[in-house]
Parts: sequence; structure tokens; C-alpha cells
Amino acid sequence: MTGRGLVLLLPGQGSQYQGMAVELYEREPVFATVADEFFAAMGPEGKLVRNDWLSDTPGVPIDDGTRAQPLLFIIGYAIGTVLHSRGLQPVRLIGHSVGELAAAALAGVFDLPAAGRILAARSRVLAGAPAGGMLAVAAAPATVEAVVDPVWAAKGLVVGAVNAPAQTILTGPEPELSLVEEALWTAGLTSRRVRSAQPFHSPVLNAAADVFEQAVAAERLRPPRIPITSAWTGRPVESADGLRPAFWARQMAEPVRFWEAVSSLPDDGEFTMVEAGPGNLLSVIARRHPSVRARRSEVFGLLPTEGKAAWPVWLAGLEKLAEQSISPRGSQNCSAR
Repeated sequence: MTGRGLVLLLPGQGSQYQGMAVELYEREPVFATVADEFFAAMGPEGKLVRNDWLSDTPGVPIDDGTRAQPLLFIIGYAIGTVLHSRGLQPVRLIGHSVGELAAAALAGVFDLPAAGRILAARSRVLAGAPAGGMLAVAAAPATVEAVVDPVWAAKGLVVGAVNAPAQTILTGPEPELSLVEEALWTAGLTSRRVRSAQPFHSPVLNAAADVFEQAVAAERLRPPRIPITSAWTGRPVESADGLRPAFWARQMAEPVRFWEAVSSLPDDGEFTMVEAGPGNLLSVIARRHPSVRARRSEVFGLLPTEGKAAWPVWLAGLEKLAEQSISPRGSQNCSAR
């Protein structure tokens, strides 16, 4: 028996909640060591992020990108590091939005000190970003786009992510986002706000992405040592991609094709897909993959949704991984298409 290949799913904005993974920081030594190194590398901003994360009354709300983004990054990266310390090596990494930066760091594109500087720069550019947000709509992209007024689209209201065939994220500035929210309701389409204070994956963040690219370009980049499927392009990250600062910076303002990235895993493959972060949003999506529906593959998260204790979920996830036959190289059918 060859064994299943481990695929890590690394979540992005919208999965966060106050206090996420704090129990791991308090009780998992490898996790805590990695997190502290990251916060130190962020400089003065790192201490503020850590304090708000551990506080019941944070100074900056968790849904603001200056808090959610670095925390989602380090939680995904630290979980991946803990799994590696236990001999569990993923055969593929798939990150959603800022989760793609966590995938890059786990794959060795840049080291952890560089990651701290990169995420600090990301927070700085987000602090000056236009007001806006994101809206999850239970419909196909074409159906959603038909409701968007061309005037709103010209101002940056666009499809920012396709998470599944009928799960579309609209993103853009205010007041256009609120106007389309009303139009969707009138058209009979179900929608809800994504927990975000910024319009990620909209062209209104082009200027922020340009500045952010300069910060990424200041660091040493390397080709990925672990295969990554990009949720921006929907394709494997090639060696040349890993060396391009724009590849890692521009995704802030470009659409996410998460469903395309997950669907690139072969239908007849055998994987254990693990969500390395809070919320279980990516797990729900990945359960639609044909190999999961055929019960050749399994999907589960290592952290709970908001309001549940993290430590029992974490231990249960580790126990599941220990019980499975995880191949260090994955099954023969585990390569992305």
C-alpha cells in the first residue's frame, strides 16, 4: 500500500475569529516558538498583533486585515511546522489568499524572518487601503456578475474569488458593495458579508499591491521545495514563479480561484486534506472533490469553528493523522493535473 498524500489547505481572510489557536500557542511548544520568532521579526507591529490576539478586548478588531492577515499566516505556518516535526510532510500546499504566503514560507520560498518583514509590510499597506469589504454569494460567477451594475464594476466591484461552482465572492469599495448587496437580495440571491474590513482581490488594491511588491522584492526568494498549487492561477507554482516578487504580492488585488486549485488534484487520487487554520471553510469546499465523495480521500480541520475549544479538536486531528497511512511522498496519483 502506497499510502495517502497529505495536502495542507491554508485559509485566508474570513476564517479568522478572536482567540483562534491561542490554546495551541499556550500548550504546543513548537507552535509557540515559531509564533514568537515571527512576531519578533515583524518588529514593533508584531508585539501589537500578538497582544491583540491574546486579548479579550483587542485594540484593533480581528476582522481588520492588519490583524487577521498576519495571524492567519502564522497559524497556518506554525501548524505546518508542528506537523513536519512529527514526520508529516505534505505532498502539496494550497493556500487561499494570505494562506498562499503561508504555503510559500512552508515550501521555503522565503524564511520565517523574511516572512515577518513581509507580513509587517502587508499590514502597513493595508492600513492605508480604501474602505470596502467582501460579500459571499450562493451562486455561480456569471449569475452574480449579471447583477453588478457596470458603473459599480468600473469603480472596482468585481468577482474576487470563486470558491466552488456556486460559491462566489464579490469584493470592492463602499458604497458600491452595499448597493450590490441590496440588488442581490432583490434578485433572490442569498449573500452574506465576509469578515473583512478591506476589499481584498479587487483592483482598488492595485496601488497597495505595488507597494507591497517592493517589500517582497527586498527579500531573498527561492524556488518552492514542496509543491504548491496557486489559488491565484489555479496551477502549480513553477520555480520561476517562486522567484518573482510580483507573484506573491499581486494576489492581494487579483481573483482567487480556490475551486480550480482544489479541482486540479486528480479525481482518482488518494489524499488526506487537512485544513491548517481556523474556521473549516476550506474543508467544506474540499469535501466536494470527487475523490472525497468516492471515499478515497478524507478532509478534516485541525482547529474548530468559533466558540469551541481548540485543544480537543487539535488532539483529535493529530490522532486521526497518526492512525492513517500517510505516505512521505504521497500516492502515485497525488500529483496535481
